[in-house]
Amino acid sequence: MRSDTILFDVNETLLDLSLLREPFRLAFGSDAALPTWFARVLHASTVCAATGVKTGFKRLAQENLQRTAAEAGVSLTPAAQASLLGTFAHLPPHPDVVPSLRRLRAAGLRCFAFSNSSNELLAAQMRAAGLLDLLEGAISVERFGSFKPDPAVYRGAARLVEREPPSVWLVACHDWDCHGAMQAGLRAAWVQRGRAARLRVYRRPELEARTMEGIVKEILGASQA
Repeated sequence: MRSDTILFDVNETLLDLSLLREPFRLAFGSDAALPTWFARVLHASTVCAATGVKTGFKRLAQENLQRTAAEAGVSLTPAAQASLLGTFAHLPPHPDVVPSLRRLRAAGLRCFAFSNSSNELLAAQMRAAGLLDLLEGAISVERFGSFKPDPAVYRGAARLVEREPPSVWLVACHDWDCHGAMQAGLRAAWVQRGRAARLRVYRRPELEARTMEGIVKEILGASQA
């Protein structure tokens, strides 16, 4: 089935988290704090989605920051916590994102941001990254009351963009996100940010590439087939 609509995961896929490295290193005295905290946020959101816990990204980010600090023996003032989490709203796009979105829009494809971030945070992220004019819209899972990889949020997003799941792409650098999309009936493309290989226990994405340009080339080829 031809697909003219693409949902892009945001954190790490479109936006570069490296801006957070130095603030986290200074606050924790360790380079491990940032990946530990972010992995815990993702894990907590998955648990909440699987068990029906109704909460928001902001609370999960705050509580896991506090937990990470407590386990590291670091005391973070409320102001320090707010400063660290506030940086999350000002992440730059990866260098390959803007030209890739421009190419897709020029080809007539519909592009949307699709994130576990809250409505408020997602809007701030898209403004700060300068991506608003390149996207048809930004969709937070907040409107569906759950988190990715709950199948309901992928199907809800497909309904929101007025397409059937098989005609919608999910592009993400997270293998579990691609897996979740495919389980919900969407197509998936995995962009390999960093050196981590995807887990083979998950469903294999239809497309794989090491850069967003590579993914775009493959999607355009598939859309013209």
